[in-house]
Amino acid sequence: MRFLLDTNILIPLQDSMAVLRPSLADFMRLCNANGHQLLYHPASVDDIQRDPSEDRRARTLARLPQYTLLPEGPTCEWNTPDLSPNEACDNRILWALKQNAAHALVTEDQGLHKKARAHGLSDRVYYIQAADDWLKRLHEPGTVTLPNIEEVDLHTLTPQLDSDFFTSIRGDYAGFNDWFRRIAMEGRRAWVYREPGQGEIHAICIFVVQTNEQVTTDGQVLHGPALKLCTFKVGEAVRGRKIGELFLRAAFQYATQHLCEHIFLHANTRQQDHLTSLIEDFGFGEIGNYQGDAVFVKDHPVRPPAVQINALDYVRRYYPHYIGGVDVQKFIIPILPEFHSILFPDWLVPGRALHAGHPQRHVGNAIKLAYLSNSLSKLPQPGDVVLFYRSRDQKAITTLGVIERYETMGQADEIARLVSRRTVYTDAQIAEMTQKNARGETKVMLFRHIKHFDSPVTYQQLQRPLRVVSGPIQSITHISDESFSRILAAAVR
Repeated sequence: MRFLLDTNILIPLQDSMAVLRPSLADFMRLCNANGHQLLYHPASVDDIQRDPSEDRRARTLARLPQYTLLPEGPTCEWNTPDLSPNEACDNRILWALKQNAAHALVTEDQGLHKKARAHGLSDRVYYIQAADDWLKRLHEPGTVTLPNIEEVDLHTLTPQLDSDFFTSIRGDYAGFNDWFRRIAMEGRRAWVYREPGQGEIHAICIFVVQTNEQVTTDGQVLHGPALKLCTFKVGEAVRGRKIGELFLRAAFQYATQHLCEHIFLHANTRQQDHLTSLIEDFGFGEIGNYQGDAVFVKDHPVRPPAVQINALDYVRRYYPHYIGGVDVQKFIIPILPEFHSILFPDWLVPGRALHAGHPQRHVGNAIKLAYLSNSLSKLPQPGDVVLFYRSRDQKAITTLGVIERYETMGQADEIARLVSRRTVYTDAQIAEMTQKNARGETKVMLFRHIKHFDSPVTYQQLQRPLRVVSGPIQSITHISDESFSRILAAAVR
């Protein structure tokens, strides 16, 4: 694969006086070991020429030739005379990505990430931690542990208030320690993430349910119970591992269980661009401000609202509600146990406990996932409902999702890029999928995980009494709306 490196990546790499962040050093190691090409854009040379440090500028320019210079290509159509030199350079780099000069851009520039979203390129622009995590999953899957968050009493974290992680939070919140101790005494709880085998916290989301709360400076009120996410912080060391998405999944589950009609949080849009990008994709919208921060609210109705929008927009806005009516197609997707366990690590084989004494305290997989198949079906479309059928051992439908994207692809590197943020597929697995099909076509399905069924629907049930299938489920199978309704009824018994 070809990675285009932004200027803010190149300068630390070439500055012999700088200590490389572990994720950047590891990313370079994985690229060199696995034959990925590293590129730099002529716009970065212009950026470096403006570096006020003469010595650093000279060192960086002298070392750049060890990477490949990307030709300038077509003139950037986004640039206008009124833009600053820095903005124009950012646009030129992003324009090269749009012209498919590279598979991905690696940058720490939040402004560039924001521009990428505006131009529909966000799925190809990575923070260094996310890029490093992607390559680890491709090439060193044995070193990757899927993230798992835990719900804890806040007072149990008080001894760690002097840690580096909490120091990074104190810089953003005046009087943080006093506030933390006060709400801990009130019995508040939080979701946290720790690296496996370590006690140190790397991410936290403190939450509380409030009723008829005034949430903005101008007096807007959220009527009824609302779930407030008071502190939402993912440390730099674990960004790119979907921890934020896991926090949101926990929040959606908690709000559903406690009949909260809204979920809201405050965010500094300048400093927390990655957070605002994440929450907007799950239906949060900015409604005003409070003490200088933007207020983001997600409607979380107890019952599915009857609104006339397309099925994909509906699930984005009202997740975990989805549209399952007669206008939406439904499919059964057979999946081997090993891939089922990768996609859904928190699904329990019946009879196996998750964690002694705390059966529902952990959340262990994200919402936005990917599945690869050599099925010949071309019917599925965005917004359609999929039911995952775990074959061989359980022989049962376990899980429901909604399709975001479904397409046929033939190049392993393009597939790897598309699924990079979604799940754990190695390069060997992707290559095997592309080589198995004589036509060189692999079906790539991006979907949102909605729920696991309390009562998996077995193959025997699907045959009789439900009369959904008449033989083995070996490929993507289209089912009727009536069959879907019978499956749902059986899954809640």
